[in-house]
Amino acid sequence: MALPSWSSADRLSSLLQRLILVAVQVFLLIVIVLAVAVVGMLTYKAVGSGTVFSIDSAPEFQMRVQNAFGGALLVLLGLELLETVRTYYTEHRVRLEVIMIVAMIAVSRHIIAIDFEHADGLWLVGVAALVTALGAAYYLIKRSAAPGAGS
Repeated sequence: MALPSWSSADRLSSLLQRLILVAVQVFLLIVIVLAVAVVGMLTYKAVGSGTVFSIDSAPEFQMRVQNAFGGALLVLLGLELLETVRTYYTEHRVRLEVIMIVAMIAVSRHIIAIDFEHADGLWLVGVAALVTALGAAYYLIKRSAAPGAGS
């Protein structure tokens, strides 16, 4: 029995990569739809039960708004990851700009949830350094992609 030619192995590899990418896209779509449904249900329950209108203090209001924004950013994070997979599937390349956006959304989601009153100062400095590094990296990526940037 002869070994398959490299072209057959390449075709098999390409087919498997496509199947895996389609499976990942379907998985991400399912997760995003479920996340939107959960955020919608939680909002409906909060409004329907009247808990939205029974907020007694500013810290409680802040916590609830932070949780709502965190949920929305989580859905946005899923959409950006889906875009990354879609780009890889169609163009066979990873767009670094989209990866940076996903990272910034993920960090932003955590920043929104920070309890600044009880957060450690050194930890906050680390988060600030991370945000600065991500912002600088995104700026450099956008700058290098601009027409005439390499000249």
